[in-house]
Amino acid sequence: MTTRRHVLLTLLLLVNIDAADWPRWRGPANNGHAPAATPVLSSLPAEPRVRWQVPAGPGLASPVVANGVVLAFDNQDGRETLRALDAQSGGQRWRAAIDEPFSDSQGPTGPRCTPLIDGDRAYAVSCRGELQCRALKDGGLLWRVNYVTNFGATFIGEKGNTPGAARHGNNGSPLVDGDHLIACSGGPNGAGVVCLDKFTGATVWKSLNDMAGYAPPVVAELAGRRQVIVFSADGVVGLDRRDGRELWRVPVKTAFARHVATPVVVGDLVITGSHQSGLLGLRVAPEGSGFRATTVWTNQEAAPNFSSPIAVGDFVYLLGPSKNVICVEAATGTIKWSESGLFTTSADKAFGGFLVVGANILTLTDTGELILFAANPAAYRELGRTQVAGVNWCNPAFADGILYLRDGLKRDGSWRAVVLGE
Repeated sequence: MTTRRHVLLTLLLLVNIDAADWPRWRGPANNGHAPAATPVLSSLPAEPRVRWQVPAGPGLASPVVANGVVLAFDNQDGRETLRALDAQSGGQRWRAAIDEPFSDSQGPTGPRCTPLIDGDRAYAVSCRGELQCRALKDGGLLWRVNYVTNFGATFIGEKGNTPGAARHGNNGSPLVDGDHLIACSGGPNGAGVVCLDKFTGATVWKSLNDMAGYAPPVVAELAGRRQVIVFSADGVVGLDRRDGRELWRVPVKTAFARHVATPVVVGDLVITGSHQSGLLGLRVAPEGSGFRATTVWTNQEAAPNFSSPIAVGDFVYLLGPSKNVICVEAATGTIKWSESGLFTTSADKAFGGFLVVGANILTLTDTGELILFAANPAAYRELGRTQVAGVNWCNPAFADGILYLRDGLKRDGSWRAVVLGE
């Protein structure tokens, strides 16, 4: 395919995404924000209508939707299986077995990495590091690579002091950026992060010796340079988007490297953290011919566990360590407000899937309650709440007034489409 056709396809995809899609982890821009054209959501129905639901096998992967297709990634018949469901009816269009399942004490036997849709292709990564690209139309295999076989990654499981993805499996979804797919493969010898041609799977560049954590990579403009931001098992790292060269690094050391929170970018600040390190504000600035990152603030009272924060303007909203929703000023790390009572499970199991629709924030709690509140740093102001599912540790997808979600984590769960606005 020529470069001109690539550009045309990209423009067409952007038009489609603006219309209604939620094609990847944290939405079309990988930041938890619905497209600007999404209708305002100012309230929630008391009894939301379920358009469809289909049985789900065990797993922790979130749904994504684009081009009329919902990808559901779960355990089917003893295999980590990618299924394409019709967005209107829930009917199965195709299914493809990706890999053998993985099981440990942290959750059900099933995939944990959210798949993604890019144009006419679907991508999925198994817990064990099998990355496949398939045709969205019929599920045909287009190419595959394996983090262990191709990049030397280690997959051990829950043994000894094994850290990061080598312990609990691959959780961080790859990122499509332009013609490339960027993945935290966790390989040694300069293959901790890989940039692949999204059409062929060929390696464009490799970088780092870091083992993979659980957070996905993020691409953003920082200090005048387009960068790939990685929260690995060893810390937060910035790479040159063009060639993967390491630009800066802030070490973060925690027990078992439970680094889950997707980094968010506010100006030249990178904000992320863990249950042990606290929430971190890292400022990236030019220094000589390179870059320097400094920790400008740390807030232990806002430490994230395995729920990722979102940024709206100059403020960050997240689930705190006391199962409280917190608003933090990005520049200083100061807590502007904290609201308790929204989560009823224990603090170590509390999870919230946050997404932004206009000036408001939707949160799907771990008990399946959907809460809408204003993105207002002055005070917590609730706009509505409604029950849409049962136990849930998966981020929802929101497209064209429909919330696509997973209900339950085990075999008796379901994938469902819930109408929030018509």
